[in-house]
Amino acid sequence: MRALERFNAAYPWDHNAHFHRWILRQLPRRFDRALDVGSGSGDLAWLLAGRADAVQAVDSDPVITAQAQKLTPSGLLVTFTVADAIAEFPAGPYDVITCVATIHHLPFTQAITRFRRHLAPGGTLVIVGLSRAQTSLDHLLGVVAIPANAAMGWLKNKGRRSQRPVSMTASTRSADMTFDDIVREARDVLPGARLRRWLFWSYTLARMESALSGPWLPRPSVGAGEGAP
Repeated sequence: MRALERFNAAYPWDHNAHFHRWILRQLPRRFDRALDVGSGSGDLAWLLAGRADAVQAVDSDPVITAQAQKLTPSGLLVTFTVADAIAEFPAGPYDVITCVATIHHLPFTQAITRFRRHLAPGGTLVIVGLSRAQTSLDHLLGVVAIPANAAMGWLKNKGRRSQRPVSMTASTRSADMTFDDIVREARDVLPGARLRRWLFWSYTLARMESALSGPWLPRPSVGAGEGAP
């Protein structure tokens, strides 16, 4: 494990950035306001700014937030704010809300309830987060993911040593919810959301559109979608 850690430090692969292009494919070509929760180094917020009229980015870490603000290219309409995503949630509504590798740091049900409350009618919410291993297959995939992550790092860096990106310096913690927990708790708050599991870091992805179409509509159950278990 120590050898793999050293290898990953020499050939880093940004797991969070790996999902950015996938996230953009879930979003409209143009939209008005966007909110990125847990914005970290600002990479996703900058990408959102290419489609949005304005982007609000919040993170609880003042150091990485100041760094993101400093590195933001001139002309991009992105505002970085140090804030608690629950206690100091920026007032909406937002046409797009994204949350990458942050949801497992927050009280889950409370967080997704806030997201829905501040999502504009017809808006899109995309969440990427960690889930805890539950079954023998989960643990097996976790073991497989270790050399897979190392291989991706080597390929992404074309076999050359590279400096660890800023986005990989933020602190993280292990997930305390299994995928089944997430499905169960999301069912009432995000009706119709599509959830799926991916191999790398056991990420769970959820997408919901037209979130505020009205509580009077039938509520389809939330279930695991297709994709790598």
